[in-house]
Amino acid sequence: MSSAGVSGEVGGDVGGEACGIHRFVVFGDICGSGTLDLAEKKHQRAAMYAAFDDAYSSVGVEPGTFHQEDRGDGILVALRPDVPPTLMVGRWIDTLYESLRAHNQGRVRPLRLRIGMNAGLVTQDRHGLVGRAVDLAARLCDSPPARRIMNETPEIDLVVVVSDWLYGNVVADGGRYVEPDHYRSARIRSKETDEAAWFHVPRRPAPPLIGRDGELPPEGEPAPEGEPAAAGERPPAGAARTGVGPSRGDGPTPRPVGGNREYHVGGDLLDIHGNTIHGGFTGIRKDAAKGSAERARGPVADPDPRPGSGSRSGSGAGTSSGTASGAGEPE
Repeated sequence: MSSAGVSGEVGGDVGGEACGIHRFVVFGDICGSGTLDLAEKKHQRAAMYAAFDDAYSSVGVEPGTFHQEDRGDGILVALRPDVPPTLMVGRWIDTLYESLRAHNQGRVRPLRLRIGMNAGLVTQDRHGLVGRAVDLAARLCDSPPARRIMNETPEIDLVVVVSDWLYGNVVADGGRYVEPDHYRSARIRSKETDEAAWFHVPRRPAPPLIGRDGELPPEGEPAPEGEPAAAGERPPAGAARTGVGPSRGDGPTPRPVGGNREYHVGGDLLDIHGNTIHGGFTGIRKDAAKGSAERARGPVADPDPRPGSGSRSGSGAGTSSGTASGAGEPE
């Protein structure tokens, strides 16, 4: 363990009472370290410490002026109160990213890091750092959305997660190398923690997260309606579609061949999802055989003769294409 903190510098006991000092806390962790052999673990640990040292130097934090604990495949840091937090969420992150990129050039097993950042009261005993600010930094680093980003987007080498307090009081004000618009909020629910956090992937307009809880869309699926896709998400923006009804813009419109087309489905029509209907579309009607008024809307074939089944039809001028799925087989 490398530590600049003794007795009162990181907070200690005063008059028999625990006394904390407001510090900037960083918790870093190597992704996938459990899959590495011993030689690769040692190599990646050395590279992690080198990248952290580069980042410290870039913001004028000298060796021996901060508390740093080794966590096996990670690092826990508490900085002096006089270190400007804007430098940590700006130049420090940028330098860490550049150091990782240089190290990973051409490597089969790149060094990939999750970083949690927070600020708050921290104290120190003879074993190390103590405080809710430390606990939350660890939760941010180890949060399910952060792990999901790294597990499902292997091209990302660094994800940074900052607390809601840190985002609102430091990141949101911006500054050199600070891009508040490139962060995205998601809910952290882990152990006793249940609060918002902010996720950032350097050099990306937004991390690949959607939804309040930071879930990624399923493979090949778009962001849900009302949740615009972030850069780097699957699939690219523009592929969103509604759960039912026609969807336009996800394929070329075929040439009209004239006449109307109808689609009949036996049983209840449950869903039309992921299909495209080109041309005019007047709707989907239930029990089309019940009245002549409905027949006047367009030609309708006989209803499904099977007991207990109904029919659905959609008609329109031009050419329509799509597949409807329901309880029965399409006629």
